[in-house]
Amino acid sequence: MDRTERSEILSILVVNEPGVTARLGSLFARRGFNIDSFTASPTNDPTLTRITIATTGDDRKFDQILTQTAKQEFVKTVDIMDSKSIYRELLLLKVKAGKKDRSQIREIVEIYRGRIVDLSRKSLIIELTGSTEKIDGFMDMMSCYEIIDVCRTGVTGINRGDAGISDVVE
Repeated sequence: MDRTERSEILSILVVNEPGVTARLGSLFARRGFNIDSFTASPTNDPTLTRITIATTGDDRKFDQILTQTAKQEFVKTVDIMDSKSIYRELLLLKVKAGKKDRSQIREIVEIYRGRIVDLSRKSLIIELTGSTEKIDGFMDMMSCYEIIDVCRTGVTGINRGDAGISDVVE
């Protein structure tokens, strides 16, 4: 088995009940699996929640993750997202911006197709969505400015094509 570490994104449909996200997070922690990002959101079926977990490991670790997660009674499906899936992350970035920096920052924001969503005398807040790589690249460009605060949602994703929840859950 390959011992090369790689990142994967898991899409997990779970029963929409209190404590499920905590139990899933605890399962990962007990087994020594690292979570790079964890998002949970409602689906079009009110009885189900979609949890998207970005994690890193080798083949053996991923086999363990999939096996242990699928065994849980609250889990309906577990999928490793593939390259055909759509992934997005949201960034809110508050940066110090006086009059002289604003036009330069605005240019960078426009190049990355972001939006300035708040402006005060000494700072502005930028909203940006995209792949993790895009967000990382934007953060690298903004590193020469004084960053006041950062909030990232973590990655979430959905498979392309016509299949939906009703096609994977009985």
